[in-house]
Amino acid sequence: MSENKNSPIYLRNTLEFVTVALEYCTLVEQSNTLELPDFVDKATKMLPLLYLKASLLPQTTPDAEALLEQSVTEDMYESVQNRLVALLGEHDSYLETFHPDMQYSDAPIAAFISENLADIYQDLGNFIDLFRQGNEEVMLECLAQCTENFQNYWGGLLLNALRALHAVRYTDAESLFTNEDEI
Repeated sequence: MSENKNSPIYLRNTLEFVTVALEYCTLVEQSNTLELPDFVDKATKMLPLLYLKASLLPQTTPDAEALLEQSVTEDMYESVQNRLVALLGEHDSYLETFHPDMQYSDAPIAAFISENLADIYQDLGNFIDLFRQGNEEVMLECLAQCTENFQNYWGGLLLNALRALHAVRYTDAESLFTNEDEI
């Protein structure tokens, strides 16, 4: 590895994004070890940071013909999503307001925090795995693809999930987040 320090893969913003992306993947992979209030608290703090770090990534152009290895399997995706469904329970669903079909619908469109977070996990998990390999060409391509996916897909999912988690955190604050010290 030549470690061209001017390459976008070695910029501070990229390396900070990699760190936060890894923390996010760890959070959702280990969500079954947390209680709902702890998970919601961590997620509502991590998601804005992840969004910020992704928005600061350097502009790179993905190669339309590049095929990168996908390490997050369907089983891994489903496992993460199922853990989140079990943890979030009745708080998992929310009304989607930015769905393209919403303008033509008379009925509300339901969305799921667990699905949003698992979709983000899938992209970031693949990104982290490829980035860890240390091949600069692959690192640059996965950075470009992850940035494009953030802009076109999972950035919006992140914001939707954050808004829904915010509602869980603050609408249900009395029942979920009681502080026994206040009694």
